[in-house]
Amino acid sequence: MRSEPETFSIGIEEEYLLIDPETRGLAQRQPKGFMQRCQELLGRRVMHEFLQSQVEIGTGVCANIAEARAEITELRQAVAQTAQEFGMRMVAASTHPWSHWRDQEPVDLDRYRILGAEHRTLARRMAICGMHVHAGILDQNLRVDLMGQVSYFMPHLLALSASSPFWEGQDTGLKAFRPIIIGDLPRSGLPEAFESWNDWTELLDDLAATGMVSDPTKIWWDLRPSARHPTLEIRICDICTWAEDGLTVAALYQSILAFLYHLRQSNQRWRQYRRILILENKWRAQRYGVEAEMADFGKRVLVPFPELIDELVELVRPHAEALGCLAEVEHARTIARRGTSADHQLRVHEDALAAGASEQEAQIAVVDWLVEQSAIPHGPPPPA
Repeated sequence: MRSEPETFSIGIEEEYLLIDPETRGLAQRQPKGFMQRCQELLGRRVMHEFLQSQVEIGTGVCANIAEARAEITELRQAVAQTAQEFGMRMVAASTHPWSHWRDQEPVDLDRYRILGAEHRTLARRMAICGMHVHAGILDQNLRVDLMGQVSYFMPHLLALSASSPFWEGQDTGLKAFRPIIIGDLPRSGLPEAFESWNDWTELLDDLAATGMVSDPTKIWWDLRPSARHPTLEIRICDICTWAEDGLTVAALYQSILAFLYHLRQSNQRWRQYRRILILENKWRAQRYGVEAEMADFGKRVLVPFPELIDELVELVRPHAEALGCLAEVEHARTIARRGTSADHQLRVHEDALAAGASEQEAQIAVVDWLVEQSAIPHGPPPPA
């Protein structure tokens, strides 16, 4: 183990949808000059995603959540303003209420051409957006050790981020439908457990030597060691409509890692549970979001999600204080009680129908709400 302590620096990647303001559908093609203008403003922190109707941003290495907030605020505002300059709107949500993936145009870059050729319809269906959070962990063995332990908390972070209740014009009945779509890709879902860094690299060597997977970035697990950075990257989350919710997910992830690291320094560790058990909690997070009852496997009982978050906040409190992100971690309580973007999208939809709107008008109301709310850092307060 390295002698110097780990500080768990943070980097955040967010993907956004681009909207045609006339139809409120996805913008099938980016206007000429849009990405060039974005890159003039933001440099390499903005990039293409697979489809023309998507755009991705990424912060630099942030020492703390305050630095991440400053960058995310700058990046969101710049992309939203540039989209408007080019006759579009930006939405921070993981799915569009009705636009169909068949109508979307891929970006003409080698990586995406190869992806489309290899995975055909599975790749074309990726009209979805997510949020990835990187935590800096210099010690390679620690990186894979913590990956095995922090997997337990992935369903909790997914529930806090849910923003994809609609798909192709349907209320799916799920708060987070995006994991269903990305879960169709090979090498997706929860990761395997590894004994050491060498164990991980041996897997990569086996995949490369057989010619099956030569690019480790094509391991699309919910949680993985980054192939490009000395980080442990979570990929399970929907993109949060409110930036502050996304920062809370990042802060909670950072604080959980610090807590697990503290256990390791004391020759302790978080128990690793069977993958099927964690998958059941993941399913409940997808289906019900913050309204879920999820399993506390230590007590072998189902617990309302807000109570689980209360316990988790108290568990990591001293580490969040040391990292300077206690306020963001505490905000998880608010999300658990006032709901995520998915809950509010469904409420907007239901209210519009109740007021006499047609189904299409109700879905347009959801898009208009998302455009407005994506520009607001904070969501509403929790119910009294």
